[in-house]
Amino acid sequence: MRRRAAEFRRPVRRRSSYWIWVLLGLFSVAGLVLFVVHHNYHEDRVDQLVTDRSSREEKVVHESLNFTKEILSATSYSRQLAEQMTLAKAYVIIAKEHNNLHLAWELSSKIRSCQLLLSEAAKSGQPVTLDEAEPILRSLSSLIFKAQVAHYDVATTIMTMKSHIQALEERANAATVQSTVFGQLVAEALPKSLNCLIVKLTAHWHKKLALQELANERRNSPRLADNNLYHFCIFSDNILATSVVVNSTVSNADHPKQLVFHIVTNGVIYEAMQAWFLTNDFKGSTIEVQNIEEFSWLNSSYSPIVKQLLDANSRAYYFGENLDLKVEPKLQNPKHVSLLNHLRFYIPEIYPQLEKIVFLDDDVVVQKDVTPLFSLDLHGNVNGAVETCLEAFHRYYKYLNFSNPVISTKIDPQACGWAFGMNVFDLIAWRKANVTASYHYWQVQNADQTLWKLGTLPAGLLAFYGLTEPLDRRWHVLGLGYDLNIDNRLIDSAAVVHFNGNMKPWLKLAIGRYKPLWERYINQSHPCLQDCITS
Repeated sequence: MRRRAAEFRRPVRRRSSYWIWVLLGLFSVAGLVLFVVHHNYHEDRVDQLVTDRSSREEKVVHESLNFTKEILSATSYSRQLAEQMTLAKAYVIIAKEHNNLHLAWELSSKIRSCQLLLSEAAKSGQPVTLDEAEPILRSLSSLIFKAQVAHYDVATTIMTMKSHIQALEERANAATVQSTVFGQLVAEALPKSLNCLIVKLTAHWHKKLALQELANERRNSPRLADNNLYHFCIFSDNILATSVVVNSTVSNADHPKQLVFHIVTNGVIYEAMQAWFLTNDFKGSTIEVQNIEEFSWLNSSYSPIVKQLLDANSRAYYFGENLDLKVEPKLQNPKHVSLLNHLRFYIPEIYPQLEKIVFLDDDVVVQKDVTPLFSLDLHGNVNGAVETCLEAFHRYYKYLNFSNPVISTKIDPQACGWAFGMNVFDLIAWRKANVTASYHYWQVQNADQTLWKLGTLPAGLLAFYGLTEPLDRRWHVLGLGYDLNIDNRLIDSAAVVHFNGNMKPWLKLAIGRYKPLWERYINQSHPCLQDCITS
C-alpha cells in the first residue's frame, strides 16, 4: 500500500505528560526563587538582631562602668594608680628643689604613663586590669622608695607641700587684690570722651553769656516748688548718665511737661552740667541744676560725714593716701564718703517746700511712666523702696555688725533689706520722723567704721528702719551692672532698671546685652558730644 504524502498525513497527538513536566518545572523554579529570597531575608534579620544585641551589650558595658566610682573605690587599681601618681608628683617637686633632676625626670615619665593608662580606661569604659597596672605600680613604688632613701621622708614632703600651698595662696590673694584694684579704677574713671565733653561744655558756658542769664532766670521758677507737679532728684557728677536718667523719664511719661528734675552736682561739673541741660530739649520738662558747694549749711558742725572728710585718718582710709593692702580695695573708694552720694539724706533740707519726691540714681534707666509712684499709699512710712531679701544675703545682718550691742539691741538682724536707686520719699513724714537726725546719730556711732564698712545703704537701712514701705518688684529691677543672667521678661516688665555694680553702661566693660537699654536715650546729635566721639 502506497504511503501518503507528508502534507496529507494526520497530525500526531501530543501526550498529556508533556504539560505535567512543564508545570513541575515552573513550580520548581518558583520554589527556588522563594527559597533564595527567604534565606537572604533571614540572614539580614539575624545580622540585624546580632548587631542590635551587640550594641546593647556594648552600651551596657559602657554604662555599667562609672569611672568616678571606680577611681574612688578602695579596691580598684585605678585608685591605687591615682594615689601613687599624687605621691610621685610631690616627690617630683622635692627632687627638683634638691637638684636631683634625673629622679624628677624618671618620676615625671612614670606619671605620664599613669595618666595615659587612666585616660584610656576612662575613654574605653573598661576598668584597669592587674596586668595593665602592675608594671606602672612597681616602677612608681621603686622610684618613690628611691626618693625616701634619698631622705625625702614624709615629714619633709608635708612641710614642702605646705610651703608651696602657702605660696600659691599668697599669689592668688595678691592677684585677687590686684584685679579688684584694677576693676575699681576702671569703674571710677570716666572715659576720655566724657572728660572731653566736660571741657567743651564748660568752654561753651563761658562763651555764651545768654546761657548764664537763662540759668539765673530759671532759678526762680515757681514750678520748682509746685507740689501739683511730679518732682525727681538726681545727685551726680556724670553729665551723660544724668542726661540718660532725665531723657528716659520724660520719654516714657504720659505728661512730660508736668515733670520737674532737681539735679545737684559738684563745683567742677556745675557749669558743664548747666550748659548741657540748657542746650538740650527734654519735652518741656523743668530742670534745675544746683552746685553742692553753695550749700553753706552743709558743714562739719552740722554733718558728721563732712567732719569725717576733714579727718586725716578717714581721708587716708578712703582715699588711699596710706595704702594698706589689708584694707579691702573696694572700701578705699572715695565715692563712699562723697558728699553727693550722701546728699540723699538731706533731701528735706534741700527742698523745704516739697511734700513728695522720687530719688533716682544716675545709673538707672526709666522704661515706663513712673508718675503713679506719687499716688502710692506709703501707709505713713517715709521711704517707698523695692525689697531685696529674696536671697538670704540681703538681710540686715549681712550689712551690719550685730556683734556691737549698739545695733543688736535695736535692730532685727533678719529684717529685709531694700535698695537705693529708685525711692519715693514722703517728705512730710520724713520731717515728722526726723530721719536726718537718725542718720546723723548712726554716722557718729560709726566714726571708727565698726558698725559697717562702706556705702550709704547700711546707713539708710538704719535711718529708715521701720519707716520703709515695700514696693512691687517690677518698679525697680537691679543687677544690670554685674549680673549676666537677668531674665529678659523681668527687664521688659521693669519700670526702672538699675546698672548697680562696676560694669556701668558708659564704660567699655559694660555688659553687652544691657548696654542698648542705656544708649538709646543719649542725644547723639549734640555738637559737643559728636566732636568728642569723633576726636
